[in-house]
Amino acid sequence: MDFDFSNDQEEIRQAVARLLDDHTSFAKSHDLLDQGTGFDRDLWASLAEGGWLGVSIPENYGGSGMGPVELAVLAEEMGRTLAGVPFGAAQYLAGPALVEFGSEAQKSALLPALATGQKIVTVALAENSGFAPDAVASKVVDGCISGVKSPVSDGAVADVAIVAALDENDAAGLYIVDLKGDGVQVDPLDATDPTRPQSRLVLTGAPADKLSGADAAAINRLIDGAAVLVAFEQLGVAAHALDISTKYALDRTAFGRPIGSFQALKHRMADMFAKIELARSNAFFGAWALAENDERLAEAAACARLTALEACQFACEESIQIHGGIGYTWVADPHLFLRRGWHLKAMLGPATIWSERLVGALKTPTEKAV
Repeated sequence: MDFDFSNDQEEIRQAVARLLDDHTSFAKSHDLLDQGTGFDRDLWASLAEGGWLGVSIPENYGGSGMGPVELAVLAEEMGRTLAGVPFGAAQYLAGPALVEFGSEAQKSALLPALATGQKIVTVALAENSGFAPDAVASKVVDGCISGVKSPVSDGAVADVAIVAALDENDAAGLYIVDLKGDGVQVDPLDATDPTRPQSRLVLTGAPADKLSGADAAAINRLIDGAAVLVAFEQLGVAAHALDISTKYALDRTAFGRPIGSFQALKHRMADMFAKIELARSNAFFGAWALAENDERLAEAAACARLTALEACQFACEESIQIHGGIGYTWVADPHLFLRRGWHLKAMLGPATIWSERLVGALKTPTEKAV
């Protein structure tokens, strides 16, 4: 087993990295925070023009027809550059759900628009302090859905949401909802990272179009796949936080020496590196399990999620500490990483949830039946 990106995948990384580096910067991130405009529409248009929004969408629907590993490459670069675009929910969850469970009409209506950036598609899973099917309370009656979903990533800018809800037999499923249609109220939330806005979605008899075959088990597999991809985005955030901290520690002097020469800071940065590399190893295993549809995906996803959560949060918090007093200020850059780290944590829930999912994945069939 070769847990590394191939030469072709590395070329994809270099290409998307060049585009992102040309359109992103810390100054741009600060501007987006100050302006409160939601997301970087110029970058979004450039990603669409370059075909990067359709990487995992089949070619006959306007995409490139690549797989989850290539999408993981993009995810890490999105994290590294703190790209302020509605990428994650659409690419990690909505796109795979449509590809796997959508009817021909549903795919034809949404996948080309998703690939070209003409429509922003999000997912609405979370409610009742959970996001898995067993936490769902929203209900579909006579083809209309009612319930409250929160938080919903990119809900304020999305055109369409794929919503988890229960049918009349209390079976969980996924439904397409037009966020511009009747029975939909979108309330913006005070997001930790305003460049990736969150919303509260109130549905009152909103027309819903079911994705056939997306039952509770399928939803859990989608969540596991998304956890792997989010882990790569978290790796990008954490590694860049370590990078800016290292550079600062080499440039900043105290008592006539670079502060990076002091043992206490060396230990901090070594711990950051160790946690990132452990998370990277688990993320690669998760990407392999996702690409191969391996039976250990649930286990691999939980391990990737847990170690990526730890690495990202630790690296972002330590980066602020290493930058000292200036690290706490609005004009400094470390809080940009901390904000994105908290957003990615909220996207799929905290470590306690994933610890429970890992325990469940490790149980034997006999134990699960008890």
